[in-house]
Amino acid sequence: MSVISEENVRGENLFRDIGADGEDWQPTELESMCMNCHLNGMTRLLLTKIPFFKEVIVSSFSCDNCNWSNTEIQSAGRIQDQGVCYTLKVKTKEDLNREVVKADSATTRIPELDFEIPPFTQKGVLSTIEGLVDRAAAGLEQEQPVRRLNEPEVAEKIDGFIRKLRKLKEVEDEFTLVIEDPSGNSFVENPLAPQRDEALTVSHFKRTVQHDIQLGLRADDDEELDEEPASSDLDTMRGEVLAFNTNCPECNAPASTNMKLVQIPHFKEVIIMATNCDRCGHRTNEVKSGGATEEMGTRITLRVTDVSDMTRDVLKSETCGVSIPELEFELGMAAVGGKFTTLEGLLTDIKNLVVSKNPFICGDSGVSDRVEKLHAFGEKIDRIMAGEMEVHVVLDDPTGNSYIQNVYAPDPDPEITTEKYTRTFEQNEDLGLNDMKTEGYQEEEPSGTGD
Repeated sequence: MSVISEENVRGENLFRDIGADGEDWQPTELESMCMNCHLNGMTRLLLTKIPFFKEVIVSSFSCDNCNWSNTEIQSAGRIQDQGVCYTLKVKTKEDLNREVVKADSATTRIPELDFEIPPFTQKGVLSTIEGLVDRAAAGLEQEQPVRRLNEPEVAEKIDGFIRKLRKLKEVEDEFTLVIEDPSGNSFVENPLAPQRDEALTVSHFKRTVQHDIQLGLRADDDEELDEEPASSDLDTMRGEVLAFNTNCPECNAPASTNMKLVQIPHFKEVIIMATNCDRCGHRTNEVKSGGATEEMGTRITLRVTDVSDMTRDVLKSETCGVSIPELEFELGMAAVGGKFTTLEGLLTDIKNLVVSKNPFICGDSGVSDRVEKLHAFGEKIDRIMAGEMEVHVVLDDPTGNSYIQNVYAPDPDPEITTEKYTRTFEQNEDLGLNDMKTEGYQEEEPSGTGD
């Protein structure tokens, strides 16, 4: 039996990257009781790092007495800043093979069947779409023998529903699978990466108080309202750097985040937040708009013609999408968050997100064609940063809060094209503007009079 040595704990080497070279790195084996036959079986725990998902604990149980086995995956990293919702239109049988990381805090829904798996009712799992459907059907079948004896009518209805679930795997009709995870640690594979997947919609959302309580981030008796800041004088805030305690997104150690209001020349005021971890050296920055949502969206197109373009300052808000038409690449909003960086830094983040931190191109889950395709995409990004490939970089921000530096300011930049456009109803809906009332909101119409 292998054990976790004190040296590994003190050396901060508890979680290691998956690889074929670590022969001395073995799973931890624990003798535990089998939930099927109640005799002793063997549990194996593997503490590892999966790119994009941070640290995870992979556990596997097997019983030699009754041959029962079970596997599950649990996130050991930090809870993400925002929740995530994946909506997949399953149209072909190939869609059933998409790999899925479903955290135990995720809610799974199939609207066409009015079917929902609530959070924390199943353990986290690394599976496929077909595997999720099979697991749901198996869970419903588990108590059927007892129901047939005690409640035959209910059991008959559940049998009919199970048949509908299993029929989904034939994909005779299109159906929708929704995975909503307030922890942000679930993931659905995009087999077309780095291109956009029309069948898959990814959205991020702010957690509610109930979500925070479920995740253990807030006590049950915590008040919903936050305290008023000590000072709200903008002139005072512009002149000083505010600091607050947080955790490092990489190693989860205590760190400090600095926040400052900054006026960007020829643009507007933004809020820059920077985190620097003294323990692991990880550095990150995030940008929030300091102003209101513009009346019209902005689409900025930069023609990259020289390596000197890599030094241009770029402000990408959380609502901004990035596309490179020459590479048939499109990145949705909130994928890399809000950033104040250079064009080279933005391209590096895109490469890391699509290639380096893609969990489905490493280990056994990597398909050779997909791996080669993504590596070729990474090489093209390197060529762009080296000035060897002319492309157009497009920032499309429906809130109008993104910016690319004009090196010819105050004169127009011949390489930059800025276009203003009217937002669609769907874009306003995503931004929460359709239901927003800023004038006369205190005037309530009488709902009626009673006798």
